[in-house]
Amino acid sequence: MVNPSLSLSPSRRTSHSAINHSPSSGIGVFIILPLSFLICCLPTLPLLQANRHTIILMQTSQNRATRTFMDYDSISQAMDGICGLYERKLKELNPAIRNITYDIADLYNFMDGLADLSALVYDHSIQAYLPYDRQWIKQRTFRHLEKLAH
Repeated sequence: MVNPSLSLSPSRRTSHSAINHSPSSGIGVFIILPLSFLICCLPTLPLLQANRHTIILMQTSQNRATRTFMDYDSISQAMDGICGLYERKLKELNPAIRNITYDIADLYNFMDGLADLSALVYDHSIQAYLPYDRQWIKQRTFRHLEKLAH
């Protein structure tokens, strides 16, 4: 599924965060959330991790036509999805190798090689999606893989 009209404004370090969905008509819808509101809700986040709908937004190259999104029922499934993308890419590049192994640095390099990578995660307490950047995705992927290893 490709949705070239979906874009994410970078998180601001001022008193607000914003999510921007710009339909092809050029009309933008902004959701402005005060950071103080987000901070008060942070302690409840671990309780709701299991079923937080997550949308991964990515652009594989500088060509805007490569923008796409993938949606998952949870953060964990989204992290599995990103790992799966990388594993499929490795198999594509190395079709003769049956068992391909990689480490976290290889996965991070794959993520850094994408023109854009971000996530929107649904927060039940405010009934809205919160934006997260590439660094957050890397941290969450690492934590997810750590849990799988134990």
